[in-house]
Amino acid sequence: MKSIIYYISILCICFTVASCRNKTQEKVEGTVFRYNEDSNIQTLDPAFARSMAVIWPCNQLFNGLVQLDDQLNVVGDIAQSWTASSDGLTYDFILRKGVYFHPHPAFGEAQTRAVTAADFVYSLDRLTDVKTASPGGWIMQKVKRYQAVNDTVFRLQLKESFPAILGLLSMRYASVVPREVVEDPQHDFRTHPIGTGPFYFKFWEENVKLVLRRNPNYFERDEQGVQLPYLESVAITFLPDKQSAFLQFIQGNLDFISGLDPSYKDDLITLEGKLQPKYQEEVQMETGPYLNTEYLGFNMADKNSPTSDKRIRQALNKGFDRVKMLQHLRSGMGTAQVGGFIPRGLPGNTVSDELYDVEQARQLVQAYKEEHKLSKVVIPLSTNAGYLDIAEYLQREWQKIGLTVEVDVMPPATLRQGMASGKIAFFRGSWIADYPDAENYLSLFYSKNKAPNGPNYTFFDNPTYDAIYERAFELTALDQRIALYEQMDRLIAEEVPALVLFYDQAVRFSRRNIHQLGINPMNNLFLKKVKKEEIK
Repeated sequence: MKSIIYYISILCICFTVASCRNKTQEKVEGTVFRYNEDSNIQTLDPAFARSMAVIWPCNQLFNGLVQLDDQLNVVGDIAQSWTASSDGLTYDFILRKGVYFHPHPAFGEAQTRAVTAADFVYSLDRLTDVKTASPGGWIMQKVKRYQAVNDTVFRLQLKESFPAILGLLSMRYASVVPREVVEDPQHDFRTHPIGTGPFYFKFWEENVKLVLRRNPNYFERDEQGVQLPYLESVAITFLPDKQSAFLQFIQGNLDFISGLDPSYKDDLITLEGKLQPKYQEEVQMETGPYLNTEYLGFNMADKNSPTSDKRIRQALNKGFDRVKMLQHLRSGMGTAQVGGFIPRGLPGNTVSDELYDVEQARQLVQAYKEEHKLSKVVIPLSTNAGYLDIAEYLQREWQKIGLTVEVDVMPPATLRQGMASGKIAFFRGSWIADYPDAENYLSLFYSKNKAPNGPNYTFFDNPTYDAIYERAFELTALDQRIALYEQMDRLIAEEVPALVLFYDQAVRFSRRNIHQLGINPMNNLFLKKVKKEEIK
């Protein structure tokens, strides 16, 4: 009898322990944020964070001197404050105390150490070292020198005034990394990164799953003094098929998806760009400006093309309905009311009066035909397969104003090469902001930035524009720079070296139990303030 009672007791204890373990596992699982990355991640080293696929996980692992809030204001990160000299050439950053690297044996017995200004010197040296071969070295082009004044003061000096430097320093390229770990011959920093971020690296099976865990020593706290992050971990899967990832999201196996793919767009949102009623109880949708200008560029150096005539460029610009295009092809996702090249969401953006004017477009084309004694004007448009639907829509619209546009579909790499070499007269392009300053967009039309040595793929060359562009660098007051940005934006709208199709829009979908995810015009993902409510 005692034996039976004994075994029953053991079974009860085991059941109790198992139940507690299951509850613990459920609790941990409830605080795991899960998303899918359909692009392959090649590295977790921030010096190579050139794509969103790499930037997003690196945002969780690393910190820099400064960071951006959701309104694109530059705020402190490891630097708690900074000062700039009156000439805008010298910046002194005061570092926070008590910021520690993630644990690693290379730090010795303590397993970690505090970040100092010397770590930023090392990190930026590494970024610009030819041996590193980082694609992010360009962010230091305006920098003359930098130094650690002491452990808590990092000084940076510029070659010339460049107010956008703070935006550049917010990029993931400028993250702080530890010399001991990076240079440890036994350690592969690409696959086992060590940073200071809200999460630390736990596990990565390439093309299968990446796991990050909560950093218990993270320095940031919320407004109530609670230590960040709230989540226990982040789990990233790598399904290459976006429709499969969407199905995982709908089934509740993923917490978040970003953007819209044709494979599921119509199932998820209505033609008016609203969330489909069948998903409203389980899914929430957030939209906002995205710093991405979708455009068609003209090679202004090609004098043999009809597009070298301003009338033809203006006719193309006025000869199609942007609202209709976005409604039919993108479910209204985007801003049809455009002006110059600076997208909505950035200071300096200007909006033109109603562009769509078929009659005026016809008149401009007719005047060109009569002057050149032509009965037909043929214009080749080079694009990639991803934009074929828009190209064909435009082709039909422009036929109505008397222009014959022949669409030439080519691989993305071939298209980029043709743009850079100046061998394409009319091409599809897009520009996503590298940093949150309108100068990033305006640099595309500065004559000294002509491709292949810069981003001026239109080979636009205008002395008035150049003079205003150079003058903007001399001004440290934001309101004065914005006034000059607006002048340049209006000049681009008037000369039309690039035809703006629309300003893009960011869209995010998350499960209803996800809170404080937020959305920002850079479409960056920061998870340190995200909360996940457990579903009972």
